[in-house]
Amino acid sequence: MEYRGKVMTLVSAWVLIITLFSLLYFIASKGIAPFLHGEVTLADFFSGNWGPSLSAEQGGPQYGALDFILGSLMVALGSAVISGPLGIGAALFMTEIAPKAGRKILQPAVEILVGIPSVVYGFIGLTLIVPALRSIFGEVGFGLLAGIIVLSVMILPTIISISADAIHSVPQGIREGSYALGATRWQTISGLVIRVAQPGLLTAVVLGIARAFGEALAVQMVIGNTADLPFHLLKPMSTLTSVITLNMGNTVQGSTYNNVLWSMALILLLMTLILILAIRFIARRREV
Repeated sequence: MEYRGKVMTLVSAWVLIITLFSLLYFIASKGIAPFLHGEVTLADFFSGNWGPSLSAEQGGPQYGALDFILGSLMVALGSAVISGPLGIGAALFMTEIAPKAGRKILQPAVEILVGIPSVVYGFIGLTLIVPALRSIFGEVGFGLLAGIIVLSVMILPTIISISADAIHSVPQGIREGSYALGATRWQTISGLVIRVAQPGLLTAVVLGIARAFGEALAVQMVIGNTADLPFHLLKPMSTLTSVITLNMGNTVQGSTYNNVLWSMALILLLMTLILILAIRFIARRREV
């Protein structure tokens, strides 16, 4: 039985490794194809000129994805700026301020938020947030701000749960020693608990950014989906995920347009890998 168990776990591990590297190879080979074949240059791809349907008289098709890359970064970072402090504050309330009330109120709320599908978040944003922004600011309502608000709610449960685990891992002796020296509860929380749990809190925020960066459907429904620079909160724009999901099914397999969309998917993969490496660095720093 022990030998069979070792074989089963070994086979499972190798299946996971082979699947992972197969996906990496497939996406990378598709993503670098337009650059290897000379269809698109790196300078053109990282420019802000997007027009895959332009005719030869108009200068020919253009595949600049800079606007979409910046759009994904702005939405992810903006949602983290909002949900990061809120999530850490909620985790502190659940674990340090009022743990009983936190378990009765916040924990069920977090579990409900985790179980809501992305399309529901997008539909709520489309029916509530977009009209509210339109009535308040007088713009169309679709844009960067709507995407940030929707994503900040979506990644909030992730940040709360991981932050709460990080705070729980702080040894109780640190708190007791602080109280014995005459520190108040807030002095203990702000001066010791948060400092000791800082790597875990940073990990929670980075994981929230990773989820926000790869979200497609909810953002697509409220962001406007136009090829514009994301430097105005109330103007429609696009992200990498929204462009890929809207156009992948309308392109011919192997065409330049299709390959450029795979290049955008490769950018998403690379950004995710960078965020994972950042999480590993934070975790290693925590162990030290």
